[in-house]
Amino acid sequence: MTALPVIVGFGGVGPAGRSSFHHAYHRTVYESLSGASQRETVASLASMMKLAFQIDGQLVTPDQRDFSASNYPLLEQAVLNGTLIRQLESNIFDPDQVAAHTNLDIQKGSEKNSTVSLKISDLPSNLPIGWNIVREQRGIADIAIQHGATVLAQHHRKLPVKTGGQLPSGFEPGELYNSRFHPRGLQLAIVAASDAIKSMGIKWQTVLEQVHADEVAVYAASAMGQLDKTGTGGMLKARLAGNRTSAKQLPLGLNNMPADFVNAYVLGSIGSTGANVGACASFLYNLRAGVEDIQSGRRKVVVVGNAEAPLTPEIIEGYVAMSALATDENLCKLDNVKFPDHRRASRPFGENCGFTLGESGQYFVLMDDQLALELGVNIHGAVTDVFVNADGFKKSISAPGPGNYITLGKAVAAASSMLGSDAIKERSFIQAHGSSTPQNRVTETQVFDKVAQAFGIKNWPVTAVKAFLGHSLAPASADQLVSTLGVLKHGILPGIKTLDELADDLFDKRLNIVMTDTDLTDRAEVGFLNSKGFGGNNATGIVVSPTKTESMLTKRFGNKAMDKYKTLRDKNTAVAEEYDKECMSGPMKPIYNFGESLIADDEIKFDNGKISITGFPKGVNLKPENKYNDLA
Repeated sequence: MTALPVIVGFGGVGPAGRSSFHHAYHRTVYESLSGASQRETVASLASMMKLAFQIDGQLVTPDQRDFSASNYPLLEQAVLNGTLIRQLESNIFDPDQVAAHTNLDIQKGSEKNSTVSLKISDLPSNLPIGWNIVREQRGIADIAIQHGATVLAQHHRKLPVKTGGQLPSGFEPGELYNSRFHPRGLQLAIVAASDAIKSMGIKWQTVLEQVHADEVAVYAASAMGQLDKTGTGGMLKARLAGNRTSAKQLPLGLNNMPADFVNAYVLGSIGSTGANVGACASFLYNLRAGVEDIQSGRRKVVVVGNAEAPLTPEIIEGYVAMSALATDENLCKLDNVKFPDHRRASRPFGENCGFTLGESGQYFVLMDDQLALELGVNIHGAVTDVFVNADGFKKSISAPGPGNYITLGKAVAAASSMLGSDAIKERSFIQAHGSSTPQNRVTETQVFDKVAQAFGIKNWPVTAVKAFLGHSLAPASADQLVSTLGVLKHGILPGIKTLDELADDLFDKRLNIVMTDTDLTDRAEVGFLNSKGFGGNNATGIVVSPTKTESMLTKRFGNKAMDKYKTLRDKNTAVAEEYDKECMSGPMKPIYNFGESLIADDEIKFDNGKISITGFPKGVNLKPENKYNDLA
């Protein structure tokens, strides 16, 4: 019997807000929500943005001034304006005032030497060739430059890209815990993983009491490492910028750090760990590792996620150099206007000119289905398979290839075999990679259309969350999964509302690329997560609705077991909802255990076929089954 990997917790933060309890999803379908759900969404975001808090069900500002019906629209507008894709804000950096240096050649003057005066403390230990100190006085040195010199002159410049998928205005993840020296991407990992764990409604120690310590795994990464000033980016430019390299920049810049931080400071896990990187498909690579671990029985619990904070001038310029990003100039050309509409910079499957970078941290807790029932945790759906394939020979590393035909084709075939062809034809949808580049809109729709034809699918619903959130690189398909769980729960497929019309070069004969929120109630049973990454990193995942998952588990375990599960689930759901209320009424409180509950060598003991370790009730099993018994 193959264990079914079920999602029992999820959380994170991104441009749409907090992911747990579907708050971020609700922001993307805000126009289609009821009045009460809209107010709840506003309250959730307002607490993150320090605009207002909710006390006893009432929205109040930090100075306790009530928001009445008359001024609630002001709060609502501030929340809507300060979320999703928008013009870069000053807390990120000012795209019109980006620090730079220009090489300047100082020519030798008409006299024998040119002379400059510099602080003695600023002089390098070895003077450049042709420089000689001719006088020192009161800490100042007069230097004769014999042959001229090249100097770097500091100035400021404008970036051609001024938009991004940013965290909600006013929300700073590093303010929620003692985050000194942590790169922004690692701050996102701490906050997101904590949100996912707390959303379960049970304590992590309760989980550890039911499994061996090595039956837990964490798979997480960033695609590009931590490239802001406190990570690799700061290390690489420190000396050239006149600064010193710190002892933390190199280690904290590694792309496996999101997993390491979750192990070390959130879970205290001594189980398996890994950081799989596949460019823009990285999350699905990590998800596949977790799914296969649970299916094989090697692990009972897996925490999977990604965190990336790529909104830095250097990363933006790198993608601009590749002609990959939507620049202000090209956006103006598209719309024939003088000033770009930054809110509509990302236009998957429309007339577009490049993608928009975003920042995000998203984590999920997956469990063996039997363990989930025993613990009584809420099941948000199941991930039955993730397929990964490369593109083969290429003439350009960014060019598309056959890999995505294979991943999507195998995913649809597997889902059809499991759920039946009618489920795929009538009750499935696609979360497209939808990067908002001219090449992607053609090649990805061609893949979708061919697969639809092969499986007899007509009018296949397709959406792309990068229209709202931007492209967060490693967590991009995690953003898709957050949205998919919302669709499977609430039945509203987010429309690509940044489009006026679809591009005329799409292969969309059998597709329904939605431009408005679309009601899929009773028609959302399975979602396909599709991802395409630089270098030929293609992946497609299958996500089954909570309703269908429960039906499958009833068939496997029987009504009696399910009734017992539901009774326990209701109690845990109430605890989880209390956590949600805490976040609605004040700042999020991440789990951050720095230097706590350390395990000394004398607390590790080998006895009776297991390793006993303080804090892990079931220890580590040392009586494995011989997998090669037939060869012994």
